[in-house]
Amino acid sequence: MNPKVIVNIPATSANMGPGLDCLGIALDVWNTVQVFDGNASVDVNGYGEGVLPRDETNLVYKGFAEFFRVINKPAPAVKIVCDNNIKLARGMGSSSAALVGGLYAANSYAGNLKSDNEILNIAATWEGHPDNVAPAIFGGMQICLYDGQELIVSQVKVPDDLTAVLFIPEQPMPTVEARKLLSPEISRADAIYNISRSALLVQAFTTGDMSKLRYATQDKLHQPARQKLFFPLNNIIRAAMDAGAFGAFLSGAGSAILAFCKGREYTVGYEMADAAMKSGISGDILVTTPSIKGVYEST
Repeated sequence: MNPKVIVNIPATSANMGPGLDCLGIALDVWNTVQVFDGNASVDVNGYGEGVLPRDETNLVYKGFAEFFRVINKPAPAVKIVCDNNIKLARGMGSSSAALVGGLYAANSYAGNLKSDNEILNIAATWEGHPDNVAPAIFGGMQICLYDGQELIVSQVKVPDDLTAVLFIPEQPMPTVEARKLLSPEISRADAIYNISRSALLVQAFTTGDMSKLRYATQDKLHQPARQKLFFPLNNIIRAAMDAGAFGAFLSGAGSAILAFCKGREYTVGYEMADAAMKSGISGDILVTTPSIKGVYEST
């Protein structure tokens, strides 16, 4: 039986250092969602196989059903097959990919009743922050902000030949637990620190001046708190920089750490893994690139 819909969704890295809840970038790592007519069920291949729910409580299926709730129509019973290449609970946008995959597949199944911007608003409302779902939908690097209830996104040019090296620990870091560590209040000095670096990060990407990333990926609003769950963070970032990375930061809520490079990718990855191992943390190295493409449908 042929699928009715096939959707491909990229991994994403949110925050990018100083841009807590407002900056994110898509990565060339992809999950695929296939939708078939049939009984309500979910098959999972790859990451999450044997762990993620195989019924309507699966986040992909929830996203699919949410779309039909929004358009005030009953959700059809479908079989969903997920092929997952994005590791779970590592700060690589696995939950956003699942949600966007379900919503986008449902929109296609229903005849493309909603625009990508409307899908974005549904997804961001569900997630509570837009910095993963925006790059998952539109690709590239995205700036996200709210003006009242209006969500505004703007794409930033990604420099050519930029690569992303990720150290992905075996240790997961659930987003809910990582967010609980954040202080409800911040100092003016820390706010200025992050605002200035967020502006510099956008300028560095726009102009291609990667030398600024050493400073532009620094943060005081979330990484120091989250280091309590992942104590080798600063050592791994320092190792990446010493090995030749332009900048490095905790990817999303972690536990993955992302370093931007142009060359020396495997040296950077090795040094990140070595620094982690010295703290008793094992993991994998992934070398990839930013993706200028967001979610799309295959034929």
